[in-house]
Amino acid sequence: QVQLVESGGGLVQAGGSLRLSCVVSGRTFNRYTMGWFRRAPGKEREFVGLIRWSGGSTNYAESVKGRFTITRDAAKNTMYLQMNSLKPEDTAVYYCARGVDVRDYVRETEYDYWGQGTQVTVSS
Repeated sequence: QVQLVESGGGLVQAGGSLRLSCVVSGRTFNRYTMGWFRRAPGKEREFVGLIRWSGGSTNYAESVKGRFTITRDAAKNTMYLQMNSLKPEDTAVYYCARGVDVRDYVRETEYDYWGQGTQVTVSS
């Protein structure tokens, strides 16, 4: 059974930083793609970024490019989302997700396991 557990959310002022973590338990996942998504109040869940576990290449949504960075620590089975220069519009519940052989990586349906989410609130 695969489980994803996010942590690290909280309240931060605009311009500040937070680092989210996603610990993955279960089977090993060299072939997997790990993604971050977020859902802002009253909006659909949207793609934030991803990292391919094998090789560590990343992709980001335009809205976070240059401010957010995704890394992973294979020894700890953990993925991180470093968020800098946070804006009030980054306020959302952030989710990590796992996908196998992901093609259209912005689509939620490409991912088969999800964490429970962690709240990030950015005050102005």
